[in-house]
Amino acid sequence: MSSLTEIKKVFSLLEKNHPLTMLEELGHYTPFQMLVMTLLSSRTRDSTTIPLVKKLFAVYPTPEDFVKIDVKKLEKLLYGIGFYKVKAKHVKELSKVILEKYGGKVPDTFEELTSLPGVGRKTANCVLAYTFKKPAIAVDIHVHRISNRLGWVKTVTPEETEEALQKLTSSQT
Repeated sequence: MSSLTEIKKVFSLLEKNHPLTMLEELGHYTPFQMLVMTLLSSRTRDSTTIPLVKKLFAVYPTPEDFVKIDVKKLEKLLYGIGFYKVKAKHVKELSKVILEKYGGKVPDTFEELTSLPGVGRKTANCVLAYTFKKPAIAVDIHVHRISNRLGWVKTVTPEETEEALQKLTSSQT
């Protein structure tokens, strides 16, 4: 297992040539928009997602807007991103939940975020880290594989990697 110092060194080297991520580039958007764009970006390139969400939020910036829009129209607006039909349904459903259960505010806990339609662990952790500036580690298959290859963790699943990385970083801060 690596030390936090070794991990920080790797990150400092990578940061020198690191272009902004979508969530860093569009970090001035509202928490609701950050949640939706993160959900939409799953399995879709940032170069596809960024222009789409900019156009989308210019016309439909709030959860109220997404509750009102017809799902077929939303599907057409989302065409081009991966799984656009499923994502259109999830955006409508999570918009309704946010309005009804959370008074229009995006929840800021992992448990509440992952209870929203279409929001998994990685999306919840991205929203926590980039939107709410809370300590969170978003782990996908790539983070899982690289963390294991670098010897930072010895895990079998991305969920185990997330837990191990959280322990490693919280125990050494």
